[in-house]
Amino acid sequence: MWSLLNHSLKCIVTYRKANYYSKHNKLLYLYYTFRLKVLDKKYAFHIPAKTEIGEGFFIGHNGPIIINTKAKIGRNCNIATGVTIGRENRGKREGTPTIGDRVWIGTNAVVVGNVTIGDNVLIAPNTYVNFDVPGNSIVIGNPGRIIPNRPDATEGYCHNLV
Repeated sequence: MWSLLNHSLKCIVTYRKANYYSKHNKLLYLYYTFRLKVLDKKYAFHIPAKTEIGEGFFIGHNGPIIINTKAKIGRNCNIATGVTIGRENRGKREGTPTIGDRVWIGTNAVVVGNVTIGDNVLIAPNTYVNFDVPGNSIVIGNPGRIIPNRPDATEGYCHNLV
């Protein structure tokens, strides 16, 4: 059970408030954006206020997490410590990832580039993903290898579902 002292919870709640107020109240947006930056530095969670993140987002462990402002993350996604969801700056995959619903991203995994990760995908720890991944799959390794047709890919992994 999450306590109010949990670093992950503090960052997610502050992110949600900053994101909400970015459209409704400029003064509160500036306050929560400042608060988010303070938490960024303190806990090494870099989650910009304008990033699109669906409900049920869950950070499993404290530690460095980097998410690009333009990344899109679906509902009920869970990430572990050391995860980077970032931009690729050149080439055919220039851009940021779009991640579907109910995706679990393991410790130290990296997802970069203009790629689409389908729904119900498990990205194993230490996996590097710079390619599209179909739904109901597991991705493992560096370079990543897809294990397709796994309707139970995230069963037992995704928590805090809404």
